Amino acid sequence: MKFALVNPAWTFEGSTYFGCHEPHYPLELLFAFDKIREAGHEPLLIDAQLEKLSIPQVKQRTGRFEPDFLVMPTAPSYLFWRCPPPELRVPKQWFAELDGCALKVAIGPHPSATPGPTLRKLDCDVALRGEPDETLVRLASEPWSQIDGCCWRDESGVHISPSLGVTDMRKLGALNFENYNVEAREHRHHVFSGSGRGAELEFARGCPWACAFCNKTLFRNKFRERDVDVVLAEVDRVTARGVDYIYWIDEIFGVGKNVQRLLAEIAKRPVSIGLQTRIDLWNEETLDLLGRAHCISMECGIESITEEGRDELNKGCRMSTERLTDLLIYARKRIPWVQANLILTEHDERGEIRAWQDKLKAHDVWVSEPVPMFPYPGTPMYQQMFGPPDEQAWERAHHYYTSIFSEKGYSDIQESRPANIEDLECTF
Repeated sequence: MKFALVNPAWTFEGSTYFGCHEPHYPLELLFAFDKIREAGHEPLLIDAQLEKLSIPQVKQRTGRFEPDFLVMPTAPSYLFWRCPPPELRVPKQWFAELDGCALKVAIGPHPSATPGPTLRKLDCDVALRGEPDETLVRLASEPWSQIDGCCWRDESGVHISPSLGVTDMRKLGALNFENYNVEAREHRHHVFSGSGRGAELEFARGCPWACAFCNKTLFRNKFRERDVDVVLAEVDRVTARGVDYIYWIDEIFGVGKNVQRLLAEIAKRPVSIGLQTRIDLWNEETLDLLGRAHCISMECGIESITEEGRDELNKGCRMSTERLTDLLIYARKRIPWVQANLILTEHDERGEIRAWQDKLKAHDVWVSEPVPMFPYPGTPMYQQMFGPPDEQAWERAHHYYTSIFSEKGYSDIQESRPANIEDLECTF
């Protein structure tokens, strides 16, 4: 069987999308590619965003390939599944215009949370809930009813799986990147000065915490580490092709018993790193190790400057704000860019936030303005506000967000006037 794995050329006009607009490694497709080939099937990977390909150009390639399955994510890269564009405008257009004889398969946060509406909106045949690394290939050889997270529609109706696909990280071998244009990528994610060649890799997946706002419950939820030697093989392969910076897409880099060994090995290599984490996972000794591993960008979720605010968000943080502050300042002495992220809560007074920001900025720690929360369907926050996701889950979340924050102000990385989700999905 033939699988065409297509990362579309993403655009974000009018969207409330929180993520970076640059191309990033579509790791979900790269892992699936290897699993498909291991099983004796034939995969084709096309990254239209990286290669700046139009739909007609991609259609020529897929037409020559004649796939049995056309697979497309509903968010750009695993890195941004937790903060996807709420609307399905881009995959809707690409599925429609690449239409052929292949069965259309959607993967990503939308099919994970709302498989029924995703099947309907995208007019696709299959929607996989959860992680697709190992489940995609099973579409070729197993009854779909026996595949974790597999939802589909046929003449008899729509079939929704109550389960989720969960990848055994011990079985994810080292990507060789022979199927990917590593040399075409220059973007260094979350680095704001200088130049170089960037890549994204994954050491661990999931997170042991359950923060109210975090959109990872229905995919990439359970914490799991990969084998250190396997990950180092990927590091060596991309650095051999000119990469000098790696951003770890892990939900929460720094958890797990093997991360210190990974950092000790990276310290021996000619590559710098960036990551997202929480500062309460670190102490002075491990921050020193992080500095020796050439970390140049560290993004830390603080969320609230009060213990009450962090408790409300279910952060599970046992450190005081004073201790968090001291660690951020210590980290900045070893890492060129340290960022503390805040979320709007009812417990944080604006004057106190400003004073805390000023204190950290005096030590060259960059602090975000408090970001409004989008209640992504499937998050604990959404569940608490609206209950389980239904047919109107994304519309409901989008309407809530735009109505609440139209006067309070949106994030500075979003469109100042987001369009209605209905308008975005009804037009290309």
